[in-house]
Amino acid sequence: MVRILVPSGALGLGYDAAALDRAVAAGPDLIAIDGGSTDSGPSYLGRGVSKYARESTKAEWRGLIEARAKAGCPLVIGTAGTCGTDSTVDWLYDITVEVLAELGQSARIARLYCEQDPADIAQRPLTPLSGAPAIDPEDVAGCSHIVALAGAEQVNAALQTGADIVIAGRTTDTAIIAALPIARGCDAGAAWHGAKIGECGALCATNPQSGVILVDFDDTGFTITPMADGARATPHTVSAHMLYENSDPFILYEPGGHLDVTGARYTALDDRRVRVEGSAWVPSETYSVKLEGARVAGYQTLVMAILRDAHYVANIDHWCADILARHRQKVTERMGLVPDTWHADLRVIGQNANLGPLETRRGQPVELGVMAILTAADQVTANTLGKLMNPYLLHHPLTRDEEQPTFAFPFSPAEIDRGPAYEFVLHHVMNLADPMDAFRLEVTDA
Repeated sequence: MVRILVPSGALGLGYDAAALDRAVAAGPDLIAIDGGSTDSGPSYLGRGVSKYARESTKAEWRGLIEARAKAGCPLVIGTAGTCGTDSTVDWLYDITVEVLAELGQSARIARLYCEQDPADIAQRPLTPLSGAPAIDPEDVAGCSHIVALAGAEQVNAALQTGADIVIAGRTTDTAIIAALPIARGCDAGAAWHGAKIGECGALCATNPQSGVILVDFDDTGFTITPMADGARATPHTVSAHMLYENSDPFILYEPGGHLDVTGARYTALDDRRVRVEGSAWVPSETYSVKLEGARVAGYQTLVMAILRDAHYVANIDHWCADILARHRQKVTERMGLVPDTWHADLRVIGQNANLGPLETRRGQPVELGVMAILTAADQVTANTLGKLMNPYLLHHPLTRDEEQPTFAFPFSPAEIDRGPAYEFVLHHVMNLADPMDAFRLEVTDA
């Protein structure tokens, strides 16, 4: 049997310290935690930085380093620093060395680097995944950062160095959990399925915010055990997690193959634990890894106004459409910009801002916020577009003959330069002759 302790869905979200202590006392073979994903958009990958504060990351990482020492097992983090670039791996490595020195501990640290050279990737044959954007070599070469998603093979290569702590760049969420059970001969279907269920900690339990779970793997299946007081796993909560961030509730693709849970059976062992058997791993003929890349799409300036006049709240769509038309004409006349080189958008905050025309709920808001998003090839142009938008958001009337209204700007100056705006470029896979071809390891004793 191989026992994996998952403290939380991601480093930075917090975890139940008492539950962590109970899990450590249960004797895990490895502690695995995710460090991030693409959930928060392309900016973190584009800039190569973490979304979480260093102070928060250090505090939680310190607790896990202490837990690792008590348990006497490796500690592995995947997708370090939200995006898994080389820079965020090094960022977490520096925090790790700092924490070890403060605790008076020593450890062997393996760093798994996953970043790719955009110029090299631009020349490689890539296979688009469903919904992937159309790209050409120039699009790829223009990425500020590209990462390959590591699987179980790369994580196990890091563990085989004898590392006490593995800081991995971009990995699949499941790889850091499935790697050790696979290496020790547990059923591969169970390893990948249990890893999928356990990837977000207690999200597969009745108290999802509690974080800490144990996943026990063996030759025929796996068992999920939540460790927080009052947290329970049920066949429903466990089976439902296959739908989390996955378009197919039965199939999950990973480097080197796919998981098929069509034949999985979920059994409640008691009022807290669930046993799963019958999952299958189907190896692929070629070994491929997914690529993620981001680039600067432009520079943005924001301008926001708040409207409370009931007449304007009721006619907000007409007001916004008129402003955009007038602003477009002014930009053409005074800046000479052609349409394809810039963009203006008005987002009505409080009225269908999330779902737009798909929204089905209706209400009567007292006030609405209108946020203008101006995008251009450089920050100076974006700011100028914002200044041209400014008077409309402050005084533009719905009709020609009514008195000039005045709305509210929450900030002064009203124009907020947001800096570079990033977009995802790659949603493609790349074939590898050897799983380590796109990755590299560095091992340090600290």
